[in-house]
Amino acid sequence: MLRTAFDLRSLCWLAFFAAILMAWVMLFGMARMSGLDWLGRPVAMNMMPMTSFGALAPMWAIMMAAMMLPTLVPALGTYEALIRSADGSRAGWVGVVVGYFGVWIGMALIFAFMQAVLISTGVVDDLGAATSLWISAGLMIFVGLYQFSRLKEICHGVCHSPMSYYLGHWTPGFAGGARMGAGLGGYCAGCCWGIMALGFVGGTMSLLWMGLATAFMVLEKLPQVAHVVSRPAGVVLIAAGVTVIAYAATGM
Repeated sequence: MLRTAFDLRSLCWLAFFAAILMAWVMLFGMARMSGLDWLGRPVAMNMMPMTSFGALAPMWAIMMAAMMLPTLVPALGTYEALIRSADGSRAGWVGVVVGYFGVWIGMALIFAFMQAVLISTGVVDDLGAATSLWISAGLMIFVGLYQFSRLKEICHGVCHSPMSYYLGHWTPGFAGGARMGAGLGGYCAGCCWGIMALGFVGGTMSLLWMGLATAFMVLEKLPQVAHVVSRPAGVVLIAAGVTVIAYAATGM
């Protein structure tokens, strides 16, 4: 029985990390098919144009799997401890993943719709990059200011303290896990939507931005460093936005 439980645990974690790896492989392939380098700059013919909602929705869904599933690891590790010390179950563990990712699939649809609209209105180009330095600067400053907002503080507090959330919303079984995962996903969306939106600054298919954003969002979920990186990142974003405005104003 113990060995069976161990094997199931290993299988679940392996499947989880395999899904993340597969998502990154698919994003790399999509970037290459779009003729982009790792910075998101066009270097070859675009063989995979993504300008419609139908094309953008799968791209954003894969992006969410690659970028947001890694941020769930601390919460999954916490639930793992509750399997050993409380009435958590492997079905509940899977439910947390399903509920959490379900929220981010919803966010993927929102971002895909937003990008399709922005492309049609000329606010961003076909690669998802802002067509004006003023737009890029405004977005960076807005997201930077959001890092200091009360809403960000509330959502961030839940994200880096999943044990407190579990204890306050505990429900066993798959359905309970899915409900708690969806709740965590909602707070995570409130915490991280701005970082995801920064993709419109340099292009939503920039592998460099995806990697840096993922690393930052994972760090924000770690209790030991969460408060050390969140607000300083806001300062950096505001400063970057002001710098871009100064650059645009000089017409250089």
